Order: sequence, then C-alpha cells, then structure tokens
Amino acid sequence: MKSGKVLLGVLAGAAVGAIAGILFAPDKGSRTRKQIVDKGEDYADGLKEKYDEMTAVLSKKYNNAMQEVDALVAKGKNKYNQAMLEVDQAMANGKNKLDDTKNQNS
Repeated sequence: MKSGKVLLGVLAGAAVGAIAGILFAPDKGSRTRKQIVDKGEDYADGLKEKYDEMTAVLSKKYNNAMQEVDALVAKGKNKYNQAMLEVDQAMANGKNKLDDTKNQNS
C-alpha cells in the first residue's frame, strides 16, 4: 500500500503543479480552462490505468493465495483420512487380539 500512496502523492503533486503553471500563464481564460480540463482528463486516465494495474496485481495475488490454501486444505484432508484409516485398523486389530485372548482363556 505504500507504493500506492506514493504514486497518488506524485500524481496529485504533478496535477497541482500543472494547474498552477497554467493559471499563471498569460493566456485567455477560455483557453486556460480548456487546458485545465485536458490536463485533468490526462491525469484521471493515468490514475485509472494505475488503479487497473494495481487491481490486476492484487487479484492475481489473491487467486494464488486461494490456490495455496485449497492445496493445503486438500493435503490436510488427506492426512486426516489416512489417520482415521490407521485408527480404524488399529482398533480392528485390537478387537481381534482381545477376541483371540478371550477365546484362548475360555
């Protein structure tokens, strides 16, 4: 976010400087107003491009993070399922041994 704030500050400073330069230039009022509008549109377009670029980068990072989370969840589910199978097998083996012991003692 720091780079976004710096970029916004630079653009705002450039816009203020351009407008101040136009206002102090010896031109007709209508021409000066047109130049201000043109510069404002140029800066707005530049800001929109930067916003779109930043949005695309953040979207890509978000999607990558979600893929990593999905992979970790799948891995966790696999480990859980494997552990449950091992527990079931251990319980079945224990039950079989208990039954064998009961049969031998009978």
